[in-house]
Amino acid sequence: MTINAERQKTMLFSTPYINNYQAVVIPADSEWKITSFHDLDGKTIAVQKETTSDELMSDYKSTGTISTEIVANEKVTSCFTQLTNGEIDAVVVDSTVADGYIASDADKYQIAYKDDSEPEQFGIAMGKENTALQTAINQALADMEADGFIKDTYDYWFGSGASVTQ
Repeated sequence: MTINAERQKTMLFSTPYINNYQAVVIPADSEWKITSFHDLDGKTIAVQKETTSDELMSDYKSTGTISTEIVANEKVTSCFTQLTNGEIDAVVVDSTVADGYIASDADKYQIAYKDDSEPEQFGIAMGKENTALQTAINQALADMEADGFIKDTYDYWFGSGASVTQ
């Protein structure tokens, strides 16, 4: 879960275990060069509803920063199906999701842009009063980091380009 100030008011979080960014995914055979979200101007993009990507692109559109058609889907799989079918130009999605799709289908997709200016950190959420569980989870994460398990797992599921926090 993304760690943020609002959520920290009502729950505890583990030590962050992954950094997440917003990414633009395009077909693997595309030569489209994207250097910022502004390059999405005039394009049709897909996002998963009620995600950071949805909020970000809606903000860009509502402020007139870019003029784009946004297709908001219930499931991220629909976004990638639309991209594969040529119904949209790009998918804006969490970089961890993008890394996973590329790790499993590098012949279909590529990350054309990753905004590393405002990373989100993911952690494990638990009840606000459960400090013993938080301590145990943090120790387990530290142990998994020390023995290389976390890096190996990220490499397996997200490819070697994934951004772990350590």
